[in-house]
Amino acid sequence: MKRIIALLTYLLFTISTIAQTHQKVYYYEIDDVIAKPALKRTQSALKDAKEQNADLILLRLNTFGGELEAADKIRTLLMKSEIPVYVFIDVNAASAGALISIACDSIYMVPGASIGAASVVDQEGTVLPDKYQSYMRSLMRSTAEKKGRDPDIAQAMVDPDVYIEGIIDSNKVLTFTTSEAILHGFCEGEVNSREEVMEINNITDYKFVEQELSWVDRFILFLINPIVSGLLIMAIIGGIYFELQTPGVGFPLIVAITAALLFFAPHYIHGLAAHWEILLFIVGLVLLLVEIFVIPGFGIVGVSGIVLMVTSLILAMIFNIKFNFQFTPPSTIFQSIMIVVVALAAGFGLSIWLGKKLILMRTPFGTIALNTEMHKEEGYLSQNVEWHQLVGKEGITVTILRPAGKIEIDGTQYDAVAKRGVIERDTPIKVVGFENSQLVVIPQ
Repeated sequence: MKRIIALLTYLLFTISTIAQTHQKVYYYEIDDVIAKPALKRTQSALKDAKEQNADLILLRLNTFGGELEAADKIRTLLMKSEIPVYVFIDVNAASAGALISIACDSIYMVPGASIGAASVVDQEGTVLPDKYQSYMRSLMRSTAEKKGRDPDIAQAMVDPDVYIEGIIDSNKVLTFTTSEAILHGFCEGEVNSREEVMEINNITDYKFVEQELSWVDRFILFLINPIVSGLLIMAIIGGIYFELQTPGVGFPLIVAITAALLFFAPHYIHGLAAHWEILLFIVGLVLLLVEIFVIPGFGIVGVSGIVLMVTSLILAMIFNIKFNFQFTPPSTIFQSIMIVVVALAAGFGLSIWLGKKLILMRTPFGTIALNTEMHKEEGYLSQNVEWHQLVGKEGITVTILRPAGKIEIDGTQYDAVAKRGVIERDTPIKVVGFENSQLVVIPQ
């Protein structure tokens, strides 16, 4: 009987040991600026990890920083997590990223990585006065104390006035390399992959459970793909172009509005486009329409509208805090500018080419353009010879001539075209020629 009990005890111990060594590791990434999407990703990760009974959460982090509000909320979530959270820094954990890293239970860094430089800056990237740094200092200190790290070193990552012998004495905010972070207790080890994080913790029996995005998140990521963004910009330009070629409000304008919504909405949700950037596009569009339909000619109003629209499209693709691009790599800025410029040029060129093709395209109902031939032998004349007699006559414009429109002479209306510029409605005019079945007029 004793042997049976001992055997059962051994089996239970073995099963318990196996169950304990098999680790379920929930894995997710933040590979962008710290903003609303990063906060949403963390909230979802902690919830999923708890529901799946994960033993460990591993965050791969690579960021130049971002919004302090989002970083503070992520820090709070990580510190309250019932499941241990490890962070794998690959390659940057600057500013807000440093705060998030220190909030994790263990920190691991790739060779050549860095952590620190957590001062609070304004919209221009200038370090704010001390009273604005106070809150960030307290966050860094309290977080470091909670996780058993040196609070003075954490504060030095914010405050250039902190002096720590042998570590920082240069009146600069502190930034650690991988080896320095290991030396001073802000990194548990140097690794090259997430598998090495497991290996350095002697976890051999594990399974990664990667975060799965919802269909909404996947659709948003699809829309902010540079290629898709470029195509949407082309649709915006094409829709506006074709709408200007047709009277009234029609299908092209609907296409342009839909494309604009699909472009700006995901960038706004993803934390890239701000309210003022979207408003910038709307103001630019209004100015362009005013220039086309209200103000004669094309001048500063139209140019301003185009500049505002292009600027809005570029800024909506780049994370910035009122023109502060501190957290955005130059390569990303250049890429966004090129996407917008190329898409605008391609959209405008394609619209012109497609417009000509559509006019000549044959359909079951014929061509869009009228191409019926009227021969002289059948009694048709190329133009009304009586209109030649109107040259030299005076009249008044019935509609605005931009450059074509309607005029009235002796109570009869005629098609006319301005010889130069734009002629406003109810303007006295004089007929100076007759070309292409239209009277050519100049203002009196």
